Amino acid sequence: MSNSERQDPYPARKARQGEIVLRSRRRRVIFASGLAGIVVLVLAFALFA
Repeated sequence: MSNSERQDPYPARKARQGEIVLRSRRRRVIFASGLAGIVVLVLAFALFA
């Protein structure tokens, strides 16, 4: 076996995806507004289409 085939598995801690950092109130409000805006947009398309 070559060296690349015998590598240890990548540690789970390093393989984790990035986390959403919503530490400030402003970022949380912007994030929640975006989600709410998507819902309103979908409802508007459903009602008027």
